[in-house]
Amino acid sequence: MDGRSAGAPIESRWLGRIPYRDAWELQKRLASVRADGAIPDQLLLLEHPAVLTLGRGADPSHILAGEETLAVRGIEVLRVERGGEVTYHGPGQLVAYPIVRLADRQLLLRPFVRALEAALAATCASFGVEAGRRDGHPGCWVDGDGPDPRKIGALGVRVERGTSYHGVALNVDVALADFELIDPCGMPGLVSTSVAAELGLVGEPPATARVAAAAAAFAPSFAAQLGATLRGPSPLDADPDAERRALEALLAPVAA
Repeated sequence: MDGRSAGAPIESRWLGRIPYRDAWELQKRLASVRADGAIPDQLLLLEHPAVLTLGRGADPSHILAGEETLAVRGIEVLRVERGGEVTYHGPGQLVAYPIVRLADRQLLLRPFVRALEAALAATCASFGVEAGRRDGHPGCWVDGDGPDPRKIGALGVRVERGTSYHGVALNVDVALADFELIDPCGMPGLVSTSVAAELGLVGEPPATARVAAAAAAFAPSFAAQLGATLRGPSPLDADPDAERRALEALLAPVAA
């Protein structure tokens, strides 16, 4: 299963809405066995209930809400291994975690990050929103080089034993008011936006179905950036519970 080929398949999994801690643990398990060459590359696609995460060197002062406010809203704060500052995850946001052994695809970290950013931009374009890179500011931006830059996608990865985990988050129809809890990416005054906001679609609550539609655009875009074939059902057709069981079955022989 080692498959040292730049064009080897990547297995895409739509997991629906899943608690951050559960996805975090799953990523670490998958990254460990992927580093051993025991499973193929994986792409986890999902959304989270509301949570704040701090990168390994992040400054907690960029969390603007007090502990009482966060507790009332049921929002946990977690420090994790990825790079970057504080990030908000919540309903209406596509999160993608690529578990990729970089050397097998002849990838260095910078081109891998560029591939993630390009896939975010392509996903936005599939909905009619123009977005792209902004030099010196990882992620995906609307009007990134213009007078009114707005962040639509965040990026923070970790590589251990040559294998990536953590990844990207794209604001599809997330509640943008929740970003007022933080200085997004440690940048006071940063304006966050979403696909829905850029299209003028406001007033509707976040919907997992719309996140699944974004996942269906992101997965093939990311695979194309890697020159990889994509395996797995479209997020529009996948059963998240079945996909989670499939991942556990994939890991079971390794655990044994």
